[in-house]
Amino acid sequence: MKSLYLKNSFCIILLLIAIGFALSFGFNYLFPVLKVTLIVLMALVMVDVMILFFQKQTVFVSREMAEQLSLGDVNKVKLTISSSYSIPLDVEVIDELPYQLQERSFSINAFFKPKKLIRLTYTIHPLLRGNYNFGDILIFTGTPLNFVKRRVRIPAQMDVPVYPSIIQMKKFEILSLPNMMLQYGVKKVRRIGHSYEFEQIRNYALGDDVRNINWKASAKSNSIMVNQFEEERSQQIYCIVDRSRVMKMPFNGLSLLDYAINSSLVISNTALKKNDRAGLISYAENIDSKIKANNKTGQLNRILQSLYNEKQSAGEANYELLYNGIRNMVKTRSLLFLFTNFESVYALRRVLNLLRRLNKSHLLVVIFFENTELKQYSNEASRDLRDVYFKTAAKEFLYDKEQIALELRKHKIQTIYTKPEDLTINVLNKYLELKARGAI
Repeated sequence: MKSLYLKNSFCIILLLIAIGFALSFGFNYLFPVLKVTLIVLMALVMVDVMILFFQKQTVFVSREMAEQLSLGDVNKVKLTISSSYSIPLDVEVIDELPYQLQERSFSINAFFKPKKLIRLTYTIHPLLRGNYNFGDILIFTGTPLNFVKRRVRIPAQMDVPVYPSIIQMKKFEILSLPNMMLQYGVKKVRRIGHSYEFEQIRNYALGDDVRNINWKASAKSNSIMVNQFEEERSQQIYCIVDRSRVMKMPFNGLSLLDYAINSSLVISNTALKKNDRAGLISYAENIDSKIKANNKTGQLNRILQSLYNEKQSAGEANYELLYNGIRNMVKTRSLLFLFTNFESVYALRRVLNLLRRLNKSHLLVVIFFENTELKQYSNEASRDLRDVYFKTAAKEFLYDKEQIALELRKHKIQTIYTKPEDLTINVLNKYLELKARGAI
């Protein structure tokens, strides 16, 4: 009986019959008609129950998804449902989703033809890293009579980890081809000068830089020859992620820390694909993750696991400790991407001296975020005097952010001031630009 549920259609018909019985006190001819109707209804309900519960036919379901879900991306989940019933069925499927998704009324409706198999697909959008527990799958089946439905619980519990965006990483890996990257905003940067090692002399091909023509070799071979250079490799690239309270602010459901984590994974993967050495440092009150730059097999997985385990801190960032940690850990000149967020010029000036000292030993790129919600609010029309005050304060706050960028550039520190959603594209562009110019 716990698996038996009455459908709305049965309740509506029963209500109408009850109203009819009440009216039959004034219209006696209704009483025998309603009595027959009630008997027929009960008989049909019994038939419906016998079809659903007293036969060996049943419904089976299985769930398929990636072994690792991607943070902030749309992830697909596939359900394969088969029925051994010899009659068509109306089916409602309820998948018990993890609590992190905050889906309270999720269900999928489908129609089964006799003894057929159907595949259903739905999407989830995880906004928190960690372990997601999927529960059982509930299936409510009903016959064409549409009076009752039967609940079937399919054991399907499974734990799936949500990692930093692997989907985004793979997308930019595919887009590493120059003709593909332009479509997604990754700029093509002209190489300036040659900080590359000589590799060989070869025949000229359309598109080669005419400045590389070797005139002596061309004269000897009676054809145009060019010098080919091998790009410098094995340069050290570090992503330095601030985990302090300034990175807790959410935009579009993701915190600034998670935007930085997703971007760090993409940059690390791109650096390794270009034969550079990728490393990772995370800090707040203490330095928690320290992965020395390397390009050996398994380095990307070590970075991925470290980013997966990063936790938000409620404390302040300790830049003195960060400076000493980098000085002791990173002995050779490296490219440092510092993901942080400054909310005022005063906050920057407290640590500016340490950033300048880091920039002398390494090539430092400071990345901080534009408050897109505040900018949108400041551009809306004011409704009253109170709105004018608030919008003026918002514009002053945004002006301070621009002053922070100017202050950093004044001290010759590479700066990226970006919207959270444009973070990965802008950081990738900067990496390719610095790489092309031989600035590292």
